[in-house]
Amino acid sequence: MNLELEHIWSRVQSQLALLVDEPTYRIWLEPLRVVDLTDEHLLVEAPEHACRWIRERFGRVIQASVQLVLGPTASTEIIAIDRERAHVHRASTAPSTDQPLPNRSQREGPPAASSLQIGPLGNPKLTFDQFVIGDCNRLAHGAALAVAEMPSQAYNPLFIYGPPGVGKTHLLSAIANLLLTHNPGLTVRATTGEAFTNEFLAALSGKHTDAFKLRFRDVDVLLLDDVQFLERKTRTEEEFFHTFNALHDSARQIVVSSDRPPQDLGALEDRLRERFQAGLVADIKPPELPTRLAILRKRVQHDRIVIDDERTLTAIAERIPFNVRALEGALIRVVAFSSLTGRPLTHDLTCEVLDGLYPRDAAQPTRAQTIADIQAVVGQHFGLSTDELLSSSRSTRITWPRQLAMYLARELTAESLPAIGRHFGGRDHTTVLHACRRASTRIASDEACREAVDKLLRTLQPEHD
Repeated sequence: MNLELEHIWSRVQSQLALLVDEPTYRIWLEPLRVVDLTDEHLLVEAPEHACRWIRERFGRVIQASVQLVLGPTASTEIIAIDRERAHVHRASTAPSTDQPLPNRSQREGPPAASSLQIGPLGNPKLTFDQFVIGDCNRLAHGAALAVAEMPSQAYNPLFIYGPPGVGKTHLLSAIANLLLTHNPGLTVRATTGEAFTNEFLAALSGKHTDAFKLRFRDVDVLLLDDVQFLERKTRTEEEFFHTFNALHDSARQIVVSSDRPPQDLGALEDRLRERFQAGLVADIKPPELPTRLAILRKRVQHDRIVIDDERTLTAIAERIPFNVRALEGALIRVVAFSSLTGRPLTHDLTCEVLDGLYPRDAAQPTRAQTIADIQAVVGQHFGLSTDELLSSSRSTRITWPRQLAMYLARELTAESLPAIGRHFGGRDHTTVLHACRRASTRIASDEACREAVDKLLRTLQPEHD
């Protein structure tokens, strides 16, 4: 496959991943392979056993995605995979979950971003130029750019954390892409916590640990996405600890991302968390409204989408406040709905599509002041002191109010599960998650519990109706 075709297909796959849910994409659409592009006619291969189903069930979605990338006159044909050619292709070019970047002397031509795989790497918009800067991510962006321009000289290690969908993988990918372009002599390895674990376990079972260590320790830059995946995986965590030390001691650059700050990775060993904290720790928060609008405008410009009514973008930005992936996904769904139905892309159409995906009441949840507020109100409602709520007592009189307070803390604040656990007597985040699940189940099945929750919400949030 030539680089231009690979680039086009990567963009189509990115659109598909936004238009359907993740399990559907993984099962049916990710296995698709592009074969040829002739005069805006894209030929796509599907597994033989599922080709007809994919053509009937997802043909229009695939066509809409191709037209978003190639233009409104593009067409798509889905055919069954040629088994013999597919076997040869897999034998010669099977991709791995992560790849070190060879030196320029080891490859021909300019480096390609698609040769490095970490999450959706290979997508051309995962660069610094395509990253929208706002108050929510300014520090993380600046640190990532400094690392990409001066690896091992700026911040080492760099630890980036934030909730899902706010741009952590984008920044790691941007670092990789910039290094590929401007520092071709460096050896870079980019992977995820899950891929690191799987490869390490495979090395253990195949007794190839020396080769594994060489792949990860003989590099200039290591980028690891979703390090929280290493929690409670003792042997993998130990291996990463030694890898981290080997790289850091030899002044190699390390960049790590997580959904939580180091102090909230309670299931990791202290020695590893301390090493994360020894470098620069930069957070990314959910984007504020101006940043969300800027993200949508940049996506519209990048994909050459024609938006006649600015209110369309404002409606999407106002409705989806927390997640960049959801924000871009909503835009693609609205555009696809307009394309598939032939209706003009208006503000009314946008609201119609969003009402089914992100109801107005759910889109802008109000927030309580603090966890302490919740504990005080819950304690007063049930006749308990805060000390009793935080105690280790398991009596029914205290257990249910404590579970309910944890549930409300998760629903009404932006605190992480580990942070909530710390506010409830230093409990583990799994305890908080269990409490939230128990409370949710009881609220759904017990009318008296629902009434109690409504009363508590009216106290905590006077505007709650």
